Amino acid sequence: MFHIKRLYRFILEAFVPIFSMTFGICLFIVLMQFLWKYVEDMVGKGLDTVVLGELFFYSALYLIPMALPLAILLGSLMTFGNMGERLELLAIKASGVSLLKAMSPLIILVSIISIGAFFFQNEAMPRIAVKQKTLLTSIKQKSPELDIPEGSFYNGIENYSIYVKKKNKDTRMLYDVMIYNTAEGFNDMMVFVCDSAKMSVAETKDFLLLNLYSGQRFSSFREADIDNGNTYKSRSNQFVPYSRENFKQKNIIIKFDTNFNRLDESSMEGSGIAMNLSKLHFSRDSVQNLLDSMNVVDRKTMKHSYLRHFTTQDTASTQVNKTQKEIAKLDFDSLLNSLPRTTTLSVFERASSGEENNASAFLIQSYTKNTYQQQVRHYKLLAHQKFTLSFACLIFFFIGAPLGAIIRKGGLGMPVIISVILFIIYYILDTMGIKMARDGIWLIPIGMWFSSMVLFPLGVFLTYKAMNDSALFNVEAYNKYFYKILRIKPALKVSIEEKNHILQQIPTVAQLGADPDLIERMNKMDIDKLKEAVLTKATDEQEQKARLLALAILQDKGASLDQMIEQQDRSVKESKAGLFNSSALWTGIAYIVALICIIIGQKTKADTLVYIAGIAYFVMFLRTLTYYTNFYNASHPKKKKSYHTIVVVLAFFLFPIMYFFIKKQMEKDINRTEPIIVSE
Repeated sequence: MFHIKRLYRFILEAFVPIFSMTFGICLFIVLMQFLWKYVEDMVGKGLDTVVLGELFFYSALYLIPMALPLAILLGSLMTFGNMGERLELLAIKASGVSLLKAMSPLIILVSIISIGAFFFQNEAMPRIAVKQKTLLTSIKQKSPELDIPEGSFYNGIENYSIYVKKKNKDTRMLYDVMIYNTAEGFNDMMVFVCDSAKMSVAETKDFLLLNLYSGQRFSSFREADIDNGNTYKSRSNQFVPYSRENFKQKNIIIKFDTNFNRLDESSMEGSGIAMNLSKLHFSRDSVQNLLDSMNVVDRKTMKHSYLRHFTTQDTASTQVNKTQKEIAKLDFDSLLNSLPRTTTLSVFERASSGEENNASAFLIQSYTKNTYQQQVRHYKLLAHQKFTLSFACLIFFFIGAPLGAIIRKGGLGMPVIISVILFIIYYILDTMGIKMARDGIWLIPIGMWFSSMVLFPLGVFLTYKAMNDSALFNVEAYNKYFYKILRIKPALKVSIEEKNHILQQIPTVAQLGADPDLIERMNKMDIDKLKEAVLTKATDEQEQKARLLALAILQDKGASLDQMIEQQDRSVKESKAGLFNSSALWTGIAYIVALICIIIGQKTKADTLVYIAGIAYFVMFLRTLTYYTNFYNASHPKKKKSYHTIVVVLAFFLFPIMYFFIKKQMEKDINRTEPIIVSE
């Protein structure tokens, strides 16, 4: 009896509901994109709900290849992100089960989905594509429902323009009507003007009936041409004769088909979208054979054109009868010089005419060959497309699952952002590859598998990092490399002994003997608010007691105080300020050099010098900015992030001026520094 291990069942039960949800969401999103794209072709045509439902159903099936890879990426990322956030992956690894082994049931499931995606692409998609395309084309070709507005011209009827000043929807009467009939062209336009009209549609819905009341008809007047017996319009630009007819009632029949006529699906059976893999190979080989036969004919024609010979009735006729060896030694220039001038011109004309005919034949033939080559590429593209979807599903799983295990974030926040970014990259690469392959710039396999070739190494890299518990998104690890590249020196730090001594001096809540109401209020405050109270300098004894109480409550809550001790130590701040000043000196020099290079570069057009000086200044500014950030690493309580942002932006463009401002502010912050524990 087939039995699934409890761990594998747990992982499958975690993945399948999330995958089903994400697949439904992704399919709904791409379907809404389809609806937004074709909404103008469907609105205002009086389509039946059955027709619209059928269109949405086939469109949803047609869009599955776009939604499936994104759903697998998002589902696997959320599943392993949730397991990592709940420490379930940690428990699995602690029990001796590797990440790859834990992923094995999902690897099998996604492989089955990928195989099913291939058969769906090969067998079901051709039928779905035919039905969806024919139905969408039928809807596009359907005439819109007749809804003539008031006070403006309506051009929804071909060759007619109708103006209605007022209409009664209950009686279907139209008032102050003008109708312009341009079926015979604007020069032969016919105009109807009437006080009122009534509109109705024939039972067959093929014609529109208009009953006009109390009006006139105007049309251009054709006079007889006595000389030729034909009709002509007046050639005078100042006067155009016309005829006018007064009527009390007149009926007009306008062809206006409001029926929904579904196209025959057999019209698309010969297209590439209606073929499976075997039919695509057969059609490709058939077109390729035609192309090869045309190439053979062209090569023979070109060969005969080069071997063409000419004969004349004079000395050239004797030359033609010579042996092949003598002909090979024949000097063509001397032969032409021996001919009369008229014969030479005739020879050149015949040769030129023959080559022009061949060139025209080759040019016409090239258009047909180009069409066949495009068909061959199209069939190859569709054949490769049957496999790329399945491989993309596997790649996205091996990107999403390890990435979720690394970032350890579940839900619909971070996983959605990462999935959308990766899918956009995949979609751009896939579209670019298909276009390059379709236009013949790249080889078909390279173009169709370009996106997979780019993302496959990413999947392998993430899987390797996740299996080895690599801190891929650990900021501290990247900061070390960053500091090493820019040669950023570490600032002075408070020793562990000094930190322990400070922590031992912090009194308990009971030792302070504070007001119970104050203790209760401060216990309800979060850790950030308590830290802000500690970092605020005390001006009197009451504020000092509140500061010590916040510090004691932080210690009771188990909050880390190391960063606060570092920030409130005067020697540490002075060390950080000294490093900033040292780096700022070189940054100021780089700023001045870059400014001089820009001025010189504008006159001498030395762009390379400007780029080098600009990059050097940017690197030095980045180094100084790091020292500035380290000084305010916990964000001074009286300075918000917006303040630092404005200062940094201004410093980048006006560094020498802003340096003195920043230096002065740092000195004030150092003077305001109060130790976390004030010795009595």
